[in-house]
Amino acid sequence: MNEAMIENGFATVGTGTWLVGAAQPTAVLGNSVPRSLKGWLVPDRSKLHLVEVKGTAHCGMANHPFLTQISCAVPITVVSSKLLVASAAARKGGRLLRIIPFSFRHAICVTECAQDWVVLATQSRTTRVSLAEEQLLTMRVESAVAWTTKPPTGFCPRLRLSDILIPKRREPNLMLHFYGPGIVWMEGSNAS
Repeated sequence: MNEAMIENGFATVGTGTWLVGAAQPTAVLGNSVPRSLKGWLVPDRSKLHLVEVKGTAHCGMANHPFLTQISCAVPITVVSSKLLVASAAARKGGRLLRIIPFSFRHAICVTECAQDWVVLATQSRTTRVSLAEEQLLTMRVESAVAWTTKPPTGFCPRLRLSDILIPKRREPNLMLHFYGPGIVWMEGSNAS
């Protein structure tokens, strides 16, 4: 089984090596061996790992019940905490996307995928927005799921010097700017 079969809130994959999110797979009919991501600097190591499956693996998250499968015909960037399962060959790298300039605080851990497909798990349904050349999309930080555009930039209408040097919490008006051309997947924002 090369594709994931999505049914009843689970993504089911067969024998092979898979890139899975934290605490995945939920259940394995057969045998599985977890492996960590190898490399010197791997920012998404805490969010993702590899698993070798002999049999059938079921991946699902109770607090993220909506699943979206995206084909990686073109390279896409995925928020690592929302990646549920992908083929091991899909991952091309990971990095931290800094929202506040010059600060790693509140950075988003992202994974770059350039082959096969990925299945994402979100708290609400996702929608796909196509951006034309030079078109701008502004969205809340927690709504970002995946994108094929250039890396987004952080925007805050009122950012003080103390927010850059000593950020205590995420600024409530912090947004992301996505610039076209490309496609952006987003989910509903969360009031927390």
